[in-house]
Amino acid sequence: MAQEGKAYIHAALALYYAGKEINEENLKKVIEALGLEADDAKVKMLVASLGEINLEEVLKTAAAAPVAAPAAAPAAAPAEEKAEEEKKEEEEEKEEEQEVDISEGLGGLFGL
Repeated sequence: MAQEGKAYIHAALALYYAGKEINEENLKKVIEALGLEADDAKVKMLVASLGEINLEEVLKTAAAAPVAAPAAAPAAAPAEEKAEEEKKEEEEEKEEEQEVDISEGLGGLFGL
């Protein structure tokens, strides 16, 4: 769902260009206006990430040096990557739990 992540960033940029504060409430409204369901965790991560950078300076730098344009997005990337890593860890834990359950069940079947 990389496209969904882009929608969050675009929503934040729309708020910035409209002169509105980029906060959780405003970001949720814009995302929902796009027809998407706002994920509270993603909204919080993006607002926190953008709060740590000077968005105006990043956009000026990006406009002045088109080659460096991808540098504007990494603020949200670590948060998204962290969320993906956590999701993978949860899936691995579930798989491990299933493996244990399966082995216990097989042990009962074969008298082990």
